[in-house]
Amino acid sequence: MTNQTQDWLEKDKKQLHPVYHPKSHANALVVERGEGVWLFTADGQKILDGMAGLWNVNAGYGREELAKAAYDQMKDLAFTSNFAGMTNLPSIRLADKLAGFAYPGLNTTFFTSGGSESNDSAFKTARYYWKRKGKPTKYKVIARKGSYHGVTLATTFATGLEKYQTMFGPAVDGFVHIPAPNPYRFEGEMKAGETVGQAAARALEEAILREGADTVAAFIAEPVMGVGGVIIPPDDYFPLVRAICDKHEVLFIADEVITGFGRTGEWFALKHWNVKPDILSFAKAITSGYAQLGGIQISDEIRETMESAADSEAWMHGYTYSGHAMACAVGLKNLEIMEAENYPARAKELGKRLLDGLSALKEFGFVGDVRGLGLLCAVEIVSDKNAKTADAVQAMKIFKAAQERGLRTRPVGNSLAFAPPLAINEEEVDEIVKRLGAAMDSVG
Repeated sequence: MTNQTQDWLEKDKKQLHPVYHPKSHANALVVERGEGVWLFTADGQKILDGMAGLWNVNAGYGREELAKAAYDQMKDLAFTSNFAGMTNLPSIRLADKLAGFAYPGLNTTFFTSGGSESNDSAFKTARYYWKRKGKPTKYKVIARKGSYHGVTLATTFATGLEKYQTMFGPAVDGFVHIPAPNPYRFEGEMKAGETVGQAAARALEEAILREGADTVAAFIAEPVMGVGGVIIPPDDYFPLVRAICDKHEVLFIADEVITGFGRTGEWFALKHWNVKPDILSFAKAITSGYAQLGGIQISDEIRETMESAADSEAWMHGYTYSGHAMACAVGLKNLEIMEAENYPARAKELGKRLLDGLSALKEFGFVGDVRGLGLLCAVEIVSDKNAKTADAVQAMKIFKAAQERGLRTRPVGNSLAFAPPLAINEEEVDEIVKRLGAAMDSVG
């Protein structure tokens, strides 16, 4: 580490970093610039970013078209309120572009600044909807253990990872958790003849009945669980979930914050199972991380219910930066790039190449499982393959060894996650596998 980098890190103590102990930042990477899939640090390291920032830099670093889109819009109008009685052209154009883009029948968008705000907005919208339908007791949200939905107070307690909640109790009322559809280590009860998908879906229906369908507003799920370990559900799971939600009048919220905009080989991941949500949350890749933008899309039926409310019952929700003009302009240009370069097809093709390469690493005794969908993959580290004993300590060792070799991954529990920019090429995909293999070999 150079003296200049040490000086930067000393000054860096003046800011707090997300989900990190302040004392643990002493050896942080000080990133100066990015190009394509590569990050360049202040002390001269060149690092292949196998995580696309935080699952979001789909178009890669250094895209001048996105910088120009931001610059051009900021010259004309960087910001104006998008509250009642005012709007702007970029937010109009982006909302129009997104109408029906994810799924037919999702034609209305509310813009936020990121994923946490999006999911918080989804919860409030679900509760508001049921009040307008004359069912005010429907307020609870069912989520899955191991899920991640954000860090607002509500989304923290919707998240199914206890470590995010420990310091912020008491718990927010109204959130219920059920087992996730994890094919490798399903933690729920399985009846004779059931698949993991059937058992996990049954857990949802049992929770609805246990809580009382007249109290449950919504079920929220990531199509592929990210922070919880990149968990890909069995193919029978989401069709069953959709049917259960319909049966008991429960809204289905798809948290596509990580999986949206091409990451899994489809524009949105639920398309893999031909299932449509009632509310869709998005963020991250909508701008490839070049501007802070997220949002929710709601079904036409929810929109019509909102429109039927009396003036005194208006949807009292919004953020200062809802429909931010510059961010929406960047989102439009980013979608143009992703469509022109056919990112879903790239993710499908190169994701298979990455998954095949990572699967070859099963020769290491501590690799318990390798899984992926598009360019969203994980390698699960265990101390005993037969017992599937999670080994987060070994996973952290591999993470550090990989970073020393110029590869950035992310340890999520005892798994190492990979979600590189969708702009990655074949040679760079192979480099991920090569460097991870070298890191694994070094830790023994």
